[in-house]
Amino acid sequence: MKILLLGAAGFIGTNLTIELAKNAENEITLVDRCRDFFNPIVNINLKNIRIVESGLTVDMDFDSILKNQEVVYHLVSTTVPTTSNQHISQELVSNVVFSANLFEACIRCGVKKVVFISSGGTVYGKEVDCPLKEKTATNPISSYGVQKVTIEKLLYLYRYMYGLDYRIIRLANPYGPYQRPNGVLGAVTTFTYKALKGDEITVYGDGSVVRDFIYIDDAIRAIMKIAKGENKHRTFNLGCGYGTSIKQVLETIEKALGKSMNVSYIEGRKVDVPVNYLDISRYEKYYGALNPISLEEGVKKTADFMKHEYNL
Repeated sequence: MKILLLGAAGFIGTNLTIELAKNAENEITLVDRCRDFFNPIVNINLKNIRIVESGLTVDMDFDSILKNQEVVYHLVSTTVPTTSNQHISQELVSNVVFSANLFEACIRCGVKKVVFISSGGTVYGKEVDCPLKEKTATNPISSYGVQKVTIEKLLYLYRYMYGLDYRIIRLANPYGPYQRPNGVLGAVTTFTYKALKGDEITVYGDGSVVRDFIYIDDAIRAIMKIAKGENKHRTFNLGCGYGTSIKQVLETIEKALGKSMNVSYIEGRKVDVPVNYLDISRYEKYYGALNPISLEEGVKKTADFMKHEYNL
């Protein structure tokens, strides 16, 4: 199968590429802003991939990249939840208009299916009860969440108008190998990295914020099942299905690594929903029990990767 990954050099794209490449019949095209971003994938020396450097802007040459592709994974996002409210109009252009142009090109080029990684953590908003079902109202409190919901609605529209097939995956908080340990996303990965280095860990609020954390291998396995699956639903929540507080995360990391951590607490952020975890019963009804690994086991696997990758 001819598969295109847009935004392929990021955390999810890297892990998805490694898994997709295990099938020698897949011809995988990877697209991102800078070829150097692909160094982790290049170092693995996968045989059935092709790398394309592109600006991923609204005026990029979509048609030349989409030509002869069958499935497109849309992993592009120019923003993160914590900063997305600072430049709302620019972000709408960079992400929503970009996506509309992408879907237009998919129709022109005969793409069979688009798989969009949305956000289980931001699309539902604040005034809702957990666990969150796919039918829960979407009232985001960040521009990031608004962008994700809008792109979801565009996919519905393009299917209605042109028959473009799609899958939407409302992903919780993935963590694990190849996630940037010093970025602004990924509490589990960042905390684990800082714990290994003995650095101070900063927590917004009192640590009571609850999130749904899923190890990246579990997430990738489920994403691929959803992408291939055929049933009446096109939107799926994907997480562990239960909540873990930031305090519990810190305690689990200390236990997994066998070392104490230097933690400081600062004022909470408006953009942080107090409690967010997902109902994954729709996924499990159609694709079987997820059986995610425990947070402690995931932290150990992440730490082992970091020790090797960063010589910690």
